[in-house]
Amino acid sequence: MSLNFDEMQEMQRRLQEQYVDKWGGLCPAKGRDTLLWMMIEAGEAADIIKKEGDGSILAQDGSRHHFVEELCDVMMYFNDILLCYNITPKELETVYREKHERNMKRW
Repeated sequence: MSLNFDEMQEMQRRLQEQYVDKWGGLCPAKGRDTLLWMMIEAGEAADIIKKEGDGSILAQDGSRHHFVEELCDVMMYFNDILLCYNITPKELETVYREKHERNMKRW
């Protein structure tokens, strides 16, 4: 079984609805703040690489789990941003494929 963006967005939508009183709901202004939080989480993932090293992450030990958990935080914030700006998984897929094609021909 594979987790796709449709499922991830639905999970994030439910999570946001559950905590709407604490988190304030989804809107573009919230998307700007969420982008900053996502970058902080990416920094936390990078910090694990810096402090524990690639080998520790590849060794399938606790460092790996911690690293993947931080990447999940990045993905959760990413999906919240998509929701804040009403970007659907289909729209993301279309633009992602277009960008991939351009990159394949870039150099």
